[in-house]
Amino acid sequence: MADDDSVALAALRGGWQHVPSRLDPVSLGGTAATTWVATIDGACHLVTRVPLGKRLRLEAGLTAVRHLVERGLPAGEPVRTLSGALVADHDGAAYAMVRCPPGRPLVPRDPIDQQWWGDALARLHAGMDGFAHAGLAPWHRVRADAPHLDAEPWLRPAVASACAALTRLTVTDRLSYGVLHGRPRAAAFRLDPATGRTAVICWGPAATGPLVADLAAAVTHAHDEPTAELVEGYAAAGAVPRDEIDAALPVLLRFHWATRADAAARRLAAVPTDEAARATLTAAREPLTS
Repeated sequence: MADDDSVALAALRGGWQHVPSRLDPVSLGGTAATTWVATIDGACHLVTRVPLGKRLRLEAGLTAVRHLVERGLPAGEPVRTLSGALVADHDGAAYAMVRCPPGRPLVPRDPIDQQWWGDALARLHAGMDGFAHAGLAPWHRVRADAPHLDAEPWLRPAVASACAALTRLTVTDRLSYGVLHGRPRAAAFRLDPATGRTAVICWGPAATGPLVADLAAAVTHAHDEPTAELVEGYAAAGAVPRDEIDAALPVLLRFHWATRADAAARRLAAVPTDEAARATLTAAREPLTS
């Protein structure tokens, strides 16, 4: 077993007194979190680890899940530690564990699954009405004058243009704001064929912002597939008016790429050899400059 897995096992023993029969790394992509699927007493659990500096944001996502469950919405429920907390600290990191809801992960390329995906995201947004937590951060910190945007000649003008378009949108349109999932990939949801219910299994960097920003993030995670069914599924659930979606989605899609490019450039400024960050910049160039 890899050393990383051994550290996670020690965290599970210390925080929950659980020893999984299996512990399999799983990539959710694009996050600061490390994740595993753990089999405990024959049941599936998702284990998440983040740096201690992101502990409060992890707690915000877990508390948001409990909020959804209390409102009768399906979700992977957090398993409390021996001390009753949602998060356990171990070896300089924060760990959390949730029970996997029944069903299978959504397939982003499947048009029917895209409808479930959009519907589930909209219901999540509606279910989070009234939720508050100290760990909810602003949905972005992009600044067009940031020094790290000198990473590529095209980057600063492209990010500045995306920021200007967002400013115009917020001035001319009234946007629906609320709690954002932050990383609403298809893999964050599971469909139970027996009940037809779609549950959220994991949370991204929970934040507050315009709800269509989450839809834009979901669209970018559809692996370049057509996303009309995803958008239709979201719109049909009624969390955001259709005319607002039509007006805001193109602007927020572009701005989503600006946030990803900004984060990648920030990482490259710290670690110039970060190939994943370089790949993100390459992927962001076309949607930001076309």
